[in-house]
Amino acid sequence: MRALAGYIAALVAFVAADMVWLGIMVDRVYRPALAGVLAASVNLGAAMVFYLLFPIGLSIFAIAPALKAESAWVAAGYGGLFGFFSYATYDLTNHSTIRDWALQVTIVDIAWGFVLSAFAAVAGYYVASRLPG
Repeated sequence: MRALAGYIAALVAFVAADMVWLGIMVDRVYRPALAGVLAASVNLGAAMVFYLLFPIGLSIFAIAPALKAESAWVAAGYGGLFGFFSYATYDLTNHSTIRDWALQVTIVDIAWGFVLSAFAAVAGYYVASRLPG
C-alpha cells in the first residue's frame, strides 16, 4: 500500500507542477526557441504514457530508498538525480540530432527535470512514509 500511495502522490505532484511550469514556460522558452520543430498540438496519448511511467521510476529509484533510509533528503537527492539523468538523456540526444535544437532549452529543461523530480519524489516519500510499513 505504501508503494502505491507513494506512486500516486509522486504522480499528482509531478503532473501538477509540470502543468504549471509548462503553462508559464512554453511561450517564454520552448516555443520561441523551438518554433521550427514543435508539433502543432500535443500527442496526448504519448504524454499520458510518459506521465504514468516516470513516477514509477521515481518510486523505484528514489521513494523506495528514501523509505528504507527514512529520509526525505534521500528522496530529494535520488529523485533529483533520476530527473537530471532522464531529462539530460532526452535533451542532449535532441541537441545532438535535431537541427536548431536550442542550447537554452537543453539547459533549462535539464535543470527543471532535476527540480521537478526531486519535488515529486519528496511528495511521494512524504505520503508513503505516513502509512504503516
